[in-house]
Amino acid sequence: QLPASGGGSVRAGGSLRLSCAASGRTSRTYDIGWFRQAPGKEREFVALIRWSGGSTYYGEAVKGRFAISRDVPKATVYLQMNSLKPEDTAVYYCAAGLPGVRIGAISEYDSWGQGTLVTVSS
Repeated sequence: QLPASGGGSVRAGGSLRLSCAASGRTSRTYDIGWFRQAPGKEREFVALIRWSGGSTYYGEAVKGRFAISRDVPKATVYLQMNSLKPEDTAVYYCAAGLPGVRIGAISEYDSWGQGTLVTVSS
């Protein structure tokens, strides 16, 4: 389980930071991704951080506005979300995949959290 937290309601242009409390083993040996799902839409890739080397990747919709990072000692992965837009409104999930998991390949992530709701108003 990868419980996500930090969601809430914010005005457009605001910021939020989400946290994903990975277990110690998961955060140190798995690639961790963030996904989101808006009502009536398919789950969408947001960001990924590699366990090995810490490389990061982003979905086109959030590039330049969101940043994924990790704190290995705390076994926590963060998603800093800036310049939020109403279209960012969704339930955000973190998920773990084996090292080298394909970016955005939802079926390859085998551990999912319960999600946290982000609502951005105009």
